[in-house]
Amino acid sequence: MIPGKPLVVTAGEPAGIGPELCSALATSAYADDVVIIGDQSLIDDKLKVIHTPFPAAVTPGKPDPANARTLLDGLGKAVRGCLDGEFCGLVTAPLAKHVIADAGIPFSGHTELLAELTNAALPVMMLVAGDLRVALASTHIPLSEVPRYITKKRLRKVIEILDHDLSSMFAIEDPDIVVCGLNPHAGEGGYLGHEDHDVVKPVVEELARKGLHVRGPLPADTAFTPAAGHKDVVLALYHDQGLPVLKYAGFGHAVNVTLGLPIIRTSVDHGTAFDIAGSGTADTGSLFAAVELARRMAQS
Repeated sequence: MIPGKPLVVTAGEPAGIGPELCSALATSAYADDVVIIGDQSLIDDKLKVIHTPFPAAVTPGKPDPANARTLLDGLGKAVRGCLDGEFCGLVTAPLAKHVIADAGIPFSGHTELLAELTNAALPVMMLVAGDLRVALASTHIPLSEVPRYITKKRLRKVIEILDHDLSSMFAIEDPDIVVCGLNPHAGEGGYLGHEDHDVVKPVVEELARKGLHVRGPLPADTAFTPAAGHKDVVLALYHDQGLPVLKYAGFGHAVNVTLGLPIIRTSVDHGTAFDIAGSGTADTGSLFAAVELARRMAQS
């Protein structure tokens, strides 16, 4: 049990599997560690719940955009509670971007909204599966925009956040950071693209001179292998460069962590699963892992 303040868990899209995953916490070892934000009628009554009733009836598997605003208001309440010291960290069940967009609310994802709510300049998405950690230098942007997005300034800041947060939140002293190349073979000396030589390599060398344990750019097809040596985190430069490896290694039990925020935030590694919502067959593994990791981070 966490001494002092509880974790706050947002139940996510009500028509998805979030409420039933949260309800499963009632019979887990985490029951006394959490407070749920969601509609009380959808959550096991043995749990402590901050009631945020939805205006439209909730039918499993059939999301209603009319509930989107209440959903986001609940997330805002959770963040404010973390910032004010009421909660020691935040765990989020999944949302559905398209449902929120259908309500006429601009929304690109949890990570970006949490950065806005906490006034964080640059959130960094990292997924954890056991000892494997994969961070992303860019998140939900089209692949065609990645080369322009990965500037020296942004890459430098992402690596600095990784170094700081792995040390402060994960108690890893002088974390080893491996940076993937953007192009095949990390550009092969400019033959397969100039970004690795002109952008990635200078930033890595600069930060290494400052004392950070950072290497790269390494070809992404070998960066994850034992041949690349020890690493505490692999920094992928775009979403689908790193996450297929991570999810193959730990799908259903991996945890999404947002670094660069003034609060602890973890989340599940999956979506709303509308197709099985209400069936009682949802796998609780990722939510339980997210709560456990947030608990360890809060204790450290």
